Amino acid sequence: MKEKLQAALAGMCLAIDADRQARLLAYLALLGKWNRTYNLTAIHEPGRMLTHHLLDSLVILPYVTADRLLDVGAGAGLPGIPLAIARPDLVVTLIDASHKKVAFMQQAAIELGLANVTAVHGRVEDLSAAAPWPQIVSRAFSDLTDFVRVSAHLLAAGGEWLAMKGLYPNEEIAHLKGAQVKRDIEFHVPGLEADRHLIILERAAP
Repeated sequence: MKEKLQAALAGMCLAIDADRQARLLAYLALLGKWNRTYNLTAIHEPGRMLTHHLLDSLVILPYVTADRLLDVGAGAGLPGIPLAIARPDLVVTLIDASHKKVAFMQQAAIELGLANVTAVHGRVEDLSAAAPWPQIVSRAFSDLTDFVRVSAHLLAAGGEWLAMKGLYPNEEIAHLKGAQVKRDIEFHVPGLEADRHLIILERAAP
């Protein structure tokens, strides 16, 4: 796994040092351990967890440019925890409605020594914050308009939504409300034979 991770990161042109790589693999091992009991994700094989979860999260790292990030519907902490490990200067807030998933994320933050991670249990539409976030991310959120609608009150002025998608969501974009596409990036994740897109959204012009 260590060699596969090193090779994949090199192929993705991501400079992540050995200590952070070890933490990434420790996170994956912890996820695998909890997954056997709590079924946090549908993928259980370590090799597929590496590609489908870890690398698929890290691929957006160059586009996480702010110093604070909100991960909506974070589930088992994807992509927020891998991004927080890769960028110790990034303050990440994770929110999910599942008690067991939030419990896992909190335990992962403790065991991995991630002082830059906070996991919150609840619905994003009920979340309030003294300071809105410059970037809000979600991985495979059901619909772009829903993503924008439930989190718009949490986005800072001039901020960005980072929507991680598989196939390019033509129909969702055609019916998008409250936001407009700022940029679309298509990725190739090593070992993942599937379409991957990052749709960067900004508030719709008045």
